Amino acid sequence: MPASVAYLFDRITVNPRQCGGRPCIRGMRIRVIDILELLAAGEQIFKFIEEFPDLEIDYIKATLLYAVRKLDRPVLAA
Repeated sequence: MPASVAYLFDRITVNPRQCGGRPCIRGMRIRVIDILELLAAGEQIFKFIEEFPDLEIDYIKATLLYAVRKLDRPVLAA
């Protein structure tokens, strides 16, 4: 895994005592799914960042990368 990818993954945390154990932005109670749903609904990335000034573009990138990696699972045929 390239260093830049590892750097992005470090921005996502899973803590069973925070947000029901769902993946969140490190140090915040903003869930990965919340960001993905807003983006899917057409929310503009830079508008979202304006509304949440603690977020940086790398958090959005980390969220997307996390989703990609979780969905990219091989399916073995029997």
